[in-house]
Amino acid sequence: MEIYYEYIRNCVAGNADMDMPCTCEECYRNSRNVCSCIDCLMKSRKYSCQQSPCENHDFIGDIEYFPPHEDYYTQADAEILYQLKPGGNPNDQKAGAETWCSAFAPDNSYFAWSCGHRLVRLVPWKHKINNNEIEDDEGRQREPPLPVPKEKVIDCGEYVWAVAFGSSVSSKCHRTVNVSFHRFNFGKDLILATGLQSGRIKTWDVSTGGILLYLIDHKEVIRDLQFAPDGSMFLASASRDKTLKVWDLNDDGNMKKTLKGHNGWVYSCSWSPDAKILASVGQNKTVILWDMSDYSMMRKLTGHQNDVVACDFSPDGALLATGSYDTRVILWDPYTGQKIRTFGHLFPPPSCIFSGGSNDFWVRHISFSHDGCHIATLCDDKYVRFWSIYNEEVPVKKAQLVNALCCNYSPDGCCLATGTRDGNVVFYMAPMRVQKLQHLCRLSVRRVLPSTKVDALPIPQKLMGYLKYEN
Repeated sequence: MEIYYEYIRNCVAGNADMDMPCTCEECYRNSRNVCSCIDCLMKSRKYSCQQSPCENHDFIGDIEYFPPHEDYYTQADAEILYQLKPGGNPNDQKAGAETWCSAFAPDNSYFAWSCGHRLVRLVPWKHKINNNEIEDDEGRQREPPLPVPKEKVIDCGEYVWAVAFGSSVSSKCHRTVNVSFHRFNFGKDLILATGLQSGRIKTWDVSTGGILLYLIDHKEVIRDLQFAPDGSMFLASASRDKTLKVWDLNDDGNMKKTLKGHNGWVYSCSWSPDAKILASVGQNKTVILWDMSDYSMMRKLTGHQNDVVACDFSPDGALLATGSYDTRVILWDPYTGQKIRTFGHLFPPPSCIFSGGSNDFWVRHISFSHDGCHIATLCDDKYVRFWSIYNEEVPVKKAQLVNALCCNYSPDGCCLATGTRDGNVVFYMAPMRVQKLQHLCRLSVRRVLPSTKVDALPIPQKLMGYLKYEN
């Protein structure tokens, strides 16, 4: 009910002499009993269940002001699979709190997260899910058939803001890269990149824990790191110095290009599955798409009302999801700039004047599922939500999570890892189902055809809308 009162106060410009409209549960869930104009709101009386006193105005139920479905707050909770705690001595300067970043290795071998001001922990994830957590029929834990790999801790020397795994053997696209003349074999070794407080990037050999390359050019904090998914070992870095940089690790870490276009901090970046497009988001409502063939700006997407802090492509590259402090997650067609759907976390949503919304409802991070059917979102209202891309009204599942900062799907898509301010990582079982044949066919088609080429296909309009995720 507090959300409802906040909206009414904003509508009447802080008039303390007026009575609030009806606050009963029926009128709260069915907003058609309240007129949207300010005059009618001022004529309303508390606990007076009646139709709109104004015949010249429509009800606000036709506007997206309140939860559009009565089951919004009663969805089933997502199941917790596992939880990691940072450990260590809290009085040690190396042991901090916030987990600002986490990442799964492409082959599911390791999970990395920053669990302190200087430390990155590597957990042998494949062994943990295949052996340690399996129980027999009587509930007794089975003995691991193989020696247990040890957890690794990397001291980066300064505060860690971003981590990313890289390998030339990609899970999304297979590409042969000849690196035999270089100092290390990227086709065999798993690489971990860490973005630091000073703006520097360190890359590490996961197998040995030794440092490989030291990338220096950014002048402010590295907020995000992303390896190209095609196995080319191109690394994109987003920084608070208002730029993105592209590094070629196959060329001994030489910087290929600096991308300038943001007028504020760059919070996050994401590659399309074919590595032809790079999306970046940042302050001042900015969402930019870059053509990586010539490092030019393709377009800017407008629609958010506050800083945009997270972005992620769908597995076929046909959709781009962006999350913002304006309490919304928007689903875009990156090739046309068209809005497909909007997922709200605050009802009623903040107006343009109050675009920041409430600090308790800022969207912190998002992640696209590997089946292309779900989006996971973290919000400051202490919930993690799993949305179906076909339904923007009610999340499929939700779970209570306090102070969440980052989230990532595992490579097999079975679980979602979420990092928090207290340094813990909680793993939730992701909603999964056997996909329809038509959805699998759409994934195959959209991996090779952008929206502009779909429009040229000699197919029925309804089928064209399905391929473009419009229906």
